[in-house]
Formats: sequence, structure tokens, C-alpha cells
Amino acid sequence: MNANLSYTDELQTLWHRDIPPAAAMAIEVAGYDGRTLSVRAPLAANRNVHGTAFAGSLFSACVLTGWGATWLALRERGHQGSIVVAESQIKYRRAVAGEIVCRCVTDPTALEVALAQFAAAGRATLLLTCTIDADDRLAVVFSGTYSVHAKHG
Repeated sequence: MNANLSYTDELQTLWHRDIPPAAAMAIEVAGYDGRTLSVRAPLAANRNVHGTAFAGSLFSACVLTGWGATWLALRERGHQGSIVVAESQIKYRRAVAGEIVCRCVTDPTALEVALAQFAAAGRATLLLTCTIDADDRLAVVFSGTYSVHAKHG
């Protein structure tokens, strides 16, 4: 990876290179402020037969956003780990008829506890919530438990 790439550029490159569905979805990092990660994906690459966003794409956007928030938190602190979603739940409240924009806002206290656990034991668990709005109303709520293990080798 080019050392000049920002972490968000590196994350997006990683997704597109190593996770084929992410590339097919045309998902990209929309913004990151150190606490909130926002990603977007165009409706055209993610639509269903009704002309709205495919539920699988909404789920994938959420999983990737939580994964990305975890990856960024580790990366910013000089850590690397293997990240997997261990458990998840999603609620579809309304159709998304435009661009998919998913947000994950991390809780600073929970994040620091998890990262301290990771530093001490080489593993941690982090519960994250990701949301997608449609027409300024909550459309999708995703909860994911991410498990992180130190990379060995």
C-alpha cells in the first residue's frame, strides 16, 4: 500500500481488492471524522426488481461500514487484526429508493475498552450500530458484534 494514501483511501482500496461484493456494489467511503464512518453505494448497482435498494446490499453496506469503523480504529492506533462479524441483527423499516448512505457512530468509551482489551489479550469484541436513512427517516438499523484477533506471523 502506498504510504501516502489516507486510511480511508486504504480502506476503500482494501474493500475493492479483497472483497469482490464490495467492488460490485461500488461502495465507497463518503466520510470519516474519527468517530463516524459514512459509506455510500449507488442505487443502480444495488437495486432490486422494485427499483429500490436490494436488502442484501443494505445488509452488506452495514456489515462493511461496521467492519470499516473497526479497521480504522485499529489502524489509527497502529494495530492490525483479523476482523469478522460474529453476530448481527438487522431491521428494515422502509424502502431505500436512492443512493445508499450508511453511517456507523462509534462510542468512544466502548471503543477504548475494546482496544485496551485487544492490546492486552490480542483479541476484542465490539458491538456497533449502523444506520441507513431514506428521505431523512430511519430506514435500516443494523447491530453487529465484531470480533478482532491479532494477526500472527
